Amino acid sequence: MNASIQPKFDNEQQPEFQLPIRDYPTFYRFYLTEHRNIMSRRLHATGSSIGLYFFSQAILKRKPRYFAYGLLSGYACAWVGHFMFEKNKPASFKQPFYSFISDWRMLSDIVKGNLSLKDRNLDKIDS
Repeated sequence: MNASIQPKFDNEQQPEFQLPIRDYPTFYRFYLTEHRNIMSRRLHATGSSIGLYFFSQAILKRKPRYFAYGLLSGYACAWVGHFMFEKNKPASFKQPFYSFISDWRMLSDIVKGNLSLKDRNLDKIDS
């Protein structure tokens, strides 16, 4: 039986997670703690949006190289956010599959208004 990993909170500080995380809900909670800086979130949203554009162009124009452009632009923006603003390693280095899914889920949460690109105090979900 797989027991879920519960985050440990120390004086309301960032929770500690033990990697690898096997269940996705816990991973997404970890992922959000790695994306607390507003500028980093903005870069992630920008990179994912540019990536979506290139993915659509790859399909519409039937040119596979556009998929590479989409991945490159998305990860470039995200990694700048991590190295310059978050001062941490991207989650994609730790758990690439869950991280890729979480990039899109975070963009969805931003579009739905659950996560803010202005102020973390406006978030409707824990981050």
